[in-house]
Parts: sequence; structure tokens; C-alpha cells
Amino acid sequence: MVFDIEILIRFLLALLWGGLVGAEREYHGKAAGFRTTIMISFGACFFTIMSMAIGGSANPDRIASNIVTGIGFLGAGVIFRGDNRISGITTAATIWAVAAVGMGIGAGFYFASACASLSILFILAVLPFLQERIDRLNQSRSFYIRCSITSNAVLLCEEEMKAQHIKHKLMRQVRDGEKLHLTWQLQGKSVNMAAFFDNMFKADYIDFMES
Repeated sequence: MVFDIEILIRFLLALLWGGLVGAEREYHGKAAGFRTTIMISFGACFFTIMSMAIGGSANPDRIASNIVTGIGFLGAGVIFRGDNRISGITTAATIWAVAAVGMGIGAGFYFASACASLSILFILAVLPFLQERIDRLNQSRSFYIRCSITSNAVLLCEEEMKAQHIKHKLMRQVRDGEKLHLTWQLQGKSVNMAAFFDNMFKADYIDFMES
């Protein structure tokens, strides 16, 4: 058996770049952490190498073409839907991107893979500060309350929204006996949102609220 230093280099690079991204994810306590991200990068790299070896020059993407589909199933496993929000989409996208880095390394595109991995790290580590800045300027929230049908809550809530310069849209209005269930979609500055929710917590006409 001939020892192939090129294969070893590809495996080590897959471990390195996958590990760097995984370390960032592990630090922030995400579902796809250090070991998971390394395995994704390493697996994509090995599948690509085997695809090129088995398919030959005539069909080098014989196996590699299925990596994207397989990674899609893995990424779907880290996406969770809560009552008012969906989480895990960034982690799922990271899994997808790291698999692409592994494929690039497996195919021998070392520089492109290194640039892609560093770009992923930049997006994950640096851009959240810009995202927070954007969020402070314009925040989107869902606002749900349960109240008495005689409380005139729609008018009172929307007056407070206007007072805080919050754009609003009543998305759902359901009557349940003597109770009314109301859901708005809100948009505005984070400081205005904070003031609005603080006032809503003090409102005695609201039996239950959630945002």
C-alpha cells in the first residue's frame, strides 16, 4: 500500500477548518458544536475523495453530488420552532457551508476552502455586532394578549403602540367565551419596544401576555 501524503494533508485541513468553525459554535453553545462540525467537514472531504476515486475522470461527482442532499437532512435536525420564533437556522446554514468547505478540500481546492472557512468565521463572529445594531434600529416582534371582551384592549394597546412610535398590524383576533385573544406583529426601535412592553406589563386590563 502506497502512503499518499496528499490524502493526509486533505484530512488534516478538513479537521483544521472544520474545527475552527466548530470551536466558535461550541463557544456559543450551539447544537452543532466542535466535534459535530469537524465530522461534517471531514466526512464531506472523504466522500469527495472517494467520489473522485470511484467515479474517475468520467464521473467524478458520482458520490459527491449527494452530499448536499444528505447535509440538508442533518441541517433540518437542528432547526426548532417555538411558539413565536424559529431557531437554529444559522446553525443549519453553517453545517451546509462547512460541508462545502470539506468538499473543496477533498477536491484539492485548498485556497478557496481556506477563504470560505475564514469567511464563515467572519460571518459568525463579527457580523452579530452589526445584526445587533440593525436590531436596535428596527426590531420585529410578535405580541399576544388574552383579555376580557369588554376591556376595549384593541384600542388601548394600539394607542400605546402609536405613543411609542411602533408600527403594528393586528394579525389574529379570536373570541373564546368572555375572553378575547389578540395577536399583533410589531416593528420599531428596541428602546421603544422595551418601553411598550414595560407599560403593557402594568396594564390591568390584560390577563395574560406573551412576546
